[in-house]
Amino acid sequence: MASPSTLVDPMGDERLLTGWGRTSATSATVESVGADEVSGVGVGSRGAIARGLGRAYGDPAQNGGGTVIRLQPSANPIWIDVDNATATVDAGVSFDELLRRLVPNGFFVPVTPGTRFVTVGGAIASDVHGKGHHSDLTFGHHVESLDLVLADGSSRTLGPTSRERSDVDLFWATVGGMGLTGVITRATFRLLRVETNRCLVHTRRLDDLDALIAAMSAGDAEHRYSVAWVDLARKGSTIGRSILEEGDHATLDDLAEHAPKTLRDPLRFDPGSLASVPPVPNVMNRLAVRTFNELWFRKAPKQHLGTPTLTGFFHPLDGVGDWNRFYGANGFLQYQFVVPFEAVDTLREIIHRVVANGNASVISVLKRFGAQSGGMLSFPKPGWTLTFDLAAGVAGLGSLLAQLDRLVVDAGGRHYLAKDAHTTPDVICAGYPRLDEWKAVRRAVDPTGHWVSDQARRLDLL
Repeated sequence: MASPSTLVDPMGDERLLTGWGRTSATSATVESVGADEVSGVGVGSRGAIARGLGRAYGDPAQNGGGTVIRLQPSANPIWIDVDNATATVDAGVSFDELLRRLVPNGFFVPVTPGTRFVTVGGAIASDVHGKGHHSDLTFGHHVESLDLVLADGSSRTLGPTSRERSDVDLFWATVGGMGLTGVITRATFRLLRVETNRCLVHTRRLDDLDALIAAMSAGDAEHRYSVAWVDLARKGSTIGRSILEEGDHATLDDLAEHAPKTLRDPLRFDPGSLASVPPVPNVMNRLAVRTFNELWFRKAPKQHLGTPTLTGFFHPLDGVGDWNRFYGANGFLQYQFVVPFEAVDTLREIIHRVVANGNASVISVLKRFGAQSGGMLSFPKPGWTLTFDLAAGVAGLGSLLAQLDRLVVDAGGRHYLAKDAHTTPDVICAGYPRLDEWKAVRRAVDPTGHWVSDQARRLDLL
């Protein structure tokens, strides 16, 4: 049986939908339509929102009592311009489908999040980032144009270099705008040329948080990609011990030196099938997390140079279908924030509080962000970004979240809307200085709130 966050239903079916964190469910009418049919979808007083594959953790792609739109592919959903290294893609196409076409042709997406089971439209609406933000910024930064269906039923092609200033503003309100400016139906974006289906990755074990911060601060300029797994179950002098991975796309010469057997088919892309997790009681208890983290840290070599596949490096969790079921019926929150580089003491304080609380899970990741993109509600800004899971339904969770939110905001940081399932309007307002500018653009093209989500109501984004 498909999880509630997966849409596989016929047109007009009423469904109970959740985010990937499975913390709340609302019922909506799901309409599966083609791009040219979006303007004809009947929308009542509760409005409509587009939805991709349901991988946003909270409620941005839910619309209780309203309509949810699922885009169906056209006859030619992916078109690659080899000479100019661009792709024009239907918004409902997943990164999984896209990579199966791109990699054998010597291309990779310019930016990918931690899963390939997101759609192109969702990637733009969330302005997703990846392990290379310090060098490549966000996905939206690489978009040359997009087609957007507006509230009045008209369609407009927008880009960062559009002739009309209002179109440029609407483009940057749509990139990171969580689907609240309209329905993205198609996009053209730049591609990254690659020689192989692998990465060359330097892995090393670091014994505490200070060592990690120093290593990441010094290594940004050395590698295209950088990410650290952080042990948030470890207390004492080794708090923040971690495994740091720094990598680049492997060239043919790299494979000849380090993995010659893979040269037989250097652009093969076959990520394999998913091993689905059945519904289970919560196995992410504190003892299990501590045990897993200990084994995971010890398993990693002190230093190692490897050549993992693209999927193994960028999308390791995709090998386990419905892994969110590990958290049981109550689900979980994924908490992600960014604070400026100069607020490194705030980062330390948050890590100490999360470790002391003892509720963090095994998925805890630290990265460094580069410059901001032009998106008015785009999440990344220069600084440290930490992501970790918290099991829902645990006593004292609300108090902990309120403390963390205040630390983030007071440090000049903010929270990621695509992950959010708990914040309040004042927290988002404090973190996004262009929010009023974004609201003005959105209201100009949607004065009646035609496009709306549960998150938009919760956070007063209308």
